[in-house]
Amino acid sequence: MVQRASGDLDGDGTPETVAVVRCHTETGTPPSGIYVLAAAADGGFPPRIVETFLDPKEGMSVSGFALRGTTVSATLLGYSSTEVPRCCPDLQRKVNWRWQDGKFVLRALPAAGSV
Repeated sequence: MVQRASGDLDGDGTPETVAVVRCHTETGTPPSGIYVLAAAADGGFPPRIVETFLDPKEGMSVSGFALRGTTVSATLLGYSSTEVPRCCPDLQRKVNWRWQDGKFVLRALPAAGSV
């Protein structure tokens, strides 16, 4: 786990934890995952994953992760092609997730330089 933050994201009175995870490596930039965890149904362990915001299979990494109120925000870093070295992501997009109408909604913020 690289980062985590907790808060009541869905307004049900119990906190959820958002975790950014990735494998450790000495070289390159391994892909990250972002997961929302909640207490087990019986209140015990282990917690359960209730939402996947970012699957490591997407090949992106995460920077600028934050939880403010009920909004989770992150900057996703990626690669424009397989020719780009895995150490040096060349794409960046700021996104956030927020609980709305009974589900988490992803919102991509405008890309730099867009109108």
